[in-house]
Amino acid sequence: MLVNRKNLAKTSSTPGKTQTINHFLINEKWFLVDLPGYGYASVAKGVKGKWGLMIERYLQERAHLMSTFVLLDPRVEPQVIDQEFIRWLGTEGIPFSIIFTKTDKLSRNQLHQAVQAWKEILLKEWEELPPIFMTSSQEHSGRKELLDYLEKALTQHNQ
Repeated sequence: MLVNRKNLAKTSSTPGKTQTINHFLINEKWFLVDLPGYGYASVAKGVKGKWGLMIERYLQERAHLMSTFVLLDPRVEPQVIDQEFIRWLGTEGIPFSIIFTKTDKLSRNQLHQAVQAWKEILLKEWEELPPIFMTSSQEHSGRKELLDYLEKALTQHNQ
């Protein structure tokens, strides 16, 4: 949705299909990097553990990392694993943003309640919230806001 190419990254109805770090060069300017998911993947715990180490090492050692997008499905109650990952990002000083996906699947009121639940959890440990975006690949909503955010980050990074 972000780069307006439906089949850029492979998706599946079965979580856990992305098992490697995939780099996509965008406009000859920057890389969009797809990391394996850590939550609902249908794989053995040992495989998830290896992904965790691979993801941690990548995020800690990436010299020019501008932002890590933490993708959250607002239809799912806040999960401990997501909270732990966000906490880890903060502890490591890794820049991140929260992106709520599939926002078209909820009513406006349900989406508001889901986002508020996350904000309340985060504000228990954080003085300031990271950037938060609402997106839907079906409706292409949130795309412009994300692209504007990335353009601003790229401009600041290149100064």
